[in-house]
Order: sequence, then C-alpha cells, then structure tokens
Amino acid sequence: MSEPVVSKNKAVYITYSILTDGGEVYEQSDLPIGYVHGADSGLFEAVEEALAGAHVGDRREVTLTPEEAFGPHDPRLTYTDDIENVPPEYRRLGAEVEFENEKGESLTFRVTRMENGKLTIDANHPLAGKTVNFVVNVVAIRDATPEEIAQGRPFDGTPPTLH
Repeated sequence: MSEPVVSKNKAVYITYSILTDGGEVYEQSDLPIGYVHGADSGLFEAVEEALAGAHVGDRREVTLTPEEAFGPHDPRLTYTDDIENVPPEYRRLGAEVEFENEKGESLTFRVTRMENGKLTIDANHPLAGKTVNFVVNVVAIRDATPEEIAQGRPFDGTPPTLH
C-alpha cells in the first residue's frame, strides 16, 4: 500500500506556526487541525498549494504578502480620540469593543495605542499590512468523506483557523 499524499479531497491534519516577518510567533497550534484539501476549507490558497504533494512528516514554510494573507492595513478602520471620551473599561491596550453600522454589520475594534492623552482603536486584523511566514507540519492524511468534502473540513477535526 502506498503512502498517502496531500491531494484533492484528502482530509489533512496539520500543526502550524504563524510568524511575523521579524520572526515573532503570532499564533501556533501544536494540536492537529484538519482541513479537506481542494474543498474550499478556508485555508490560505498559497499555504494549501504548498502542501500539495506532501507526505506525513513533511514540513512546509510559506511566506505570504499582506495581499495573500490578512490584507493591507486600512486606515479607515483606525480611530484616535481623547482618552477622556472613552469609557474607563476600554482604557487598556488589547481591550475590544464591537460597533455596529446602520446596515447591521459589526466590527470588533481593539485598543492598539495609548499615548499623550489619546487612545487609538483599530478594526484591522493585527497582521494586516504585514508579511507573514507559515510553518506547517503534516501530521496525518486520509480520504475525506463526501460530507467532509462539502464542508471543507473533517468532522473529527477542528476547523482551520488560518484565514
């Protein structure tokens, strides 16, 4: 019997790290995460392409530009105001607040800066506008069921968070 290979309609289980261009670990999963290869799983396209043809135990490193990953930083999603105008519970770095527009769409803003009596909130992904590096290890591969192919993820694995 031949060794399984990452290819279309295979349930693939990976561990991964996302590193900033400066080499800092932004996110890491040492617990295997499953996706179905070629089934619109939500995995970044360049990462999925890099995994094609891999075997269990293989490691792939992929560098993604902002356009390939979390998009460019949109300055329209960043607001700065006097700290006195901000409720006390949001006067700390990392605090999150959700706002809804007139269409009912909501965005989560994070406090990203506090200086000189000003507080800045930002709804961009923290890695927007940045080049990132993915280090992905293939842990297991098997045939996906038709239901899993339709969902883009295995039913016995966690949905991918790489999006």
